[in-house]
Amino acid sequence: MVREIVEYPSSILQKVSKEVVKFDKNLHDLLDDMYETMMAKSGIGLAAIQVGVPLRILILNLPSGEEDKQDIKDLIEAINPEILTSKGSVTYNEGCLSVPGVYEDITRKEFIKIKYYDRAGNKIIKECDNLMSIAFQHEIDHLNGHLFIEKLSYLKRKKFDKEWKRRLKSKKS
Repeated sequence: MVREIVEYPSSILQKVSKEVVKFDKNLHDLLDDMYETMMAKSGIGLAAIQVGVPLRILILNLPSGEEDKQDIKDLIEAINPEILTSKGSVTYNEGCLSVPGVYEDITRKEFIKIKYYDRAGNKIIKECDNLMSIAFQHEIDHLNGHLFIEKLSYLKRKKFDKEWKRRLKSKKS
């Protein structure tokens, strides 16, 4: 089932998500819905909080292969993710399903080592770089109640806020 994406400035996006303790059918249904929602919205990552569920769950499905297409075989379902180590620095033009139509250069760690659990509760430790590292960090920020726009410089953030308010106003009229 495709769920509605919570958009900025909804206060739910500022909530810190709670740890998952039950790896059951409800979790599996949520993961399935998140995947359908992410694909319907042409995303590469989605945190549960973005569909209004404050649990430490994220999914990633990065494009790959010759045609740069997403394949369900590459889907990562990460429950209770935790960054163990990080190093380096990389800048990437990020967007977000909760802040549609906005893309900004954001600097993050280039390499991370992460621990998470899959839908069956199996522990996974993975080393990531480049887009995978960026996507994990972006989604983990969501789980901690933060959006990528918070990483903008003061002037860029002021400009964003002004444009966003204008957009919201024109949406209502």
